[in-house]
Amino acid sequence: MADDAEKTEEPTPKKIEDAREEGNVPKSQDVSGVITLFVAILSLLMLFPFMANHVLALFKYYFSLVGTPLNKLFAIDIAIVTIKEFLLIIMPLAASVAIAGIVAAVSQFGFLFTAKAIMPDFKKIDPIKGTKNLFSMKKMIEGVKVTFKSFTTLGVGFVFFFLFIMELPTVALFSLGDQLEWLRDKAMIIAFVMLFIIFIFAIIDLIIVRKQYFDGLKMSKQEIKDEMKNMEGDPLIKSKIRQIQMEASKKRMMAEVPNADVVITNPTHYAVALKYDEQKSRAPMVVAKGMNTIAQKIKKIARENGVHIVQNPPLARSLYAQVEVEKPIPEELFGAVAEVLAYVYKMNKK
Repeated sequence: MADDAEKTEEPTPKKIEDAREEGNVPKSQDVSGVITLFVAILSLLMLFPFMANHVLALFKYYFSLVGTPLNKLFAIDIAIVTIKEFLLIIMPLAASVAIAGIVAAVSQFGFLFTAKAIMPDFKKIDPIKGTKNLFSMKKMIEGVKVTFKSFTTLGVGFVFFFLFIMELPTVALFSLGDQLEWLRDKAMIIAFVMLFIIFIFAIIDLIIVRKQYFDGLKMSKQEIKDEMKNMEGDPLIKSKIRQIQMEASKKRMMAEVPNADVVITNPTHYAVALKYDEQKSRAPMVVAKGMNTIAQKIKKIARENGVHIVQNPPLARSLYAQVEVEKPIPEELFGAVAEVLAYVYKMNKK
């Protein structure tokens, strides 16, 4: 029992799918952050000329207004132009960052839409539980991790920044254009070095998050057994259903015996009832069959309803073994069955 209670088994696909439906998925904030930051930097570099042109156009507009009397309509016009230019400057960058965030999430756990994660849960606003979570060991470890990652990233960035500062006496002799290019190049180096450090931390965080996620979903042997029961149904209930189905099938089968043309027996253990209707089938059909007790019941019903009983042990065994109820007989048995039916029809003067 102790072993069953321990969660030592890997989660089943159903357990993982149920967790997804709850919105519980392995998501690393560091991976999302590094992808979003990378796209933001790349987008900023690509969109910088476009953004600079609109900033310059906005300043030119402001300078053109110098000396113009200010009134309400003029103020509205300034606001409209300012909002328009700011949207043109910000929206492309914001859109690229938003798309990057979606891609970062989908790349980690696939596309997922569930309303359960946003449903109100009053347990989450429990002040006592919230206080415990705030000062929990998990939160403390997360705080240490964030602090370590921040200081490491900033420390490496500062080392590169300090090395570049050492070049300033030489850079001071450059022309203004060359100085700006030097500043741009060094800023890009620092940005991508820090981004690389964040990327390393993101990979480590992704591994840890996924391990913790699947460890958290681990199941005990009893949970797996219960899940299998729920998926496949309780064996006792299934057995009962099969029993009911067999009883119903037996009743239908017995109800067809009075309509049979002949019952072939061996003569004690097997009984097979046949019916031939040219309108419905090209070959005689097995309408009932059984062994021992069922065979005796088939013969009893046949006698009570005037259905001929013919003893033919080899044919009875072959029909019982090869043909299911409500199925036509196979071709290899046509000859033997035809002889029996011919005898029965002769007896019935058909």
